[in-house]
Amino acid sequence: MGAPFKKFEAHASGGPRIREIPMRMVLPNLVTVLAICAGLSGIRFAFENRFEIAVVMVLLAAFLDGIDGRLARMLKATSKFGAQMDSLADIVNFGVAPALVLYAFLLDRAGSPGWIAALLFTIACGMRLARFNVLADDTDQPAWQSEYFVGVPAPAGAVLVMLPLYLYFLRLGLEPTRLAAFIATGFTVLIAFLLVSRLPVYSGKSVKVPGDRVLPVILGVVLYILLLMTYPWYTLTASVAGYLLFLPFSVRAYSKRAMREGEKVPPSDIG
Repeated sequence: MGAPFKKFEAHASGGPRIREIPMRMVLPNLVTVLAICAGLSGIRFAFENRFEIAVVMVLLAAFLDGIDGRLARMLKATSKFGAQMDSLADIVNFGVAPALVLYAFLLDRAGSPGWIAALLFTIACGMRLARFNVLADDTDQPAWQSEYFVGVPAPAGAVLVMLPLYLYFLRLGLEPTRLAAFIATGFTVLIAFLLVSRLPVYSGKSVKVPGDRVLPVILGVVLYILLLMTYPWYTLTASVAGYLLFLPFSVRAYSKRAMREGEKVPPSDIG
């Protein structure tokens, strides 16, 4: 969210204020604020033991957080203020909210290790977002490398780390025991390290759909949304499993592309 708001005027009771703001500039920031409200509400519901709605609120926050920037670019309403708000929303919705919901549900049964895992995930998410912002301004890297994220992106990390809740909601007889809490603690730490790793994760930004396949692709997306609405926990569990299985193929594709481009791939770029 790039250019700053313009037209400031002095105000008798304080510093400068903005004279006028078009409504199209307000809308993306409103979506960002709603995303923060959803994420924080998810935390509230978690501490009230209303975990299903807590997860729904966190996922809603992640969705809103993911579209505010695109909405701003579409409306040509980017601003420095919006960029700062978006960064604040990212750390709340992708880091703080999922970690605290998972802690309230299960990690607290592991005692201090569970809390440490929740802290590590939140800190890793913040570091991942900071690195993303820095790399976004890097003009020295080859163009093809922009097709890959460095490490698992924060929105995906937020969805992945809540896998223990999805499994519990499937009603498969899994209970939030102390053993399950320690397993979830290890899983949370693993996701934290995937966030800050140098793992090349294909972003799909450059994928172009052939004209004769647009309708089947739209139908596939609609099918996924319908499955998500009808069988949310099965669909999310399958999505997490599919994403984790996809990561090794992404690393392999990156290595092959680097060799095809005639570039040496440092070990740190694939691990």
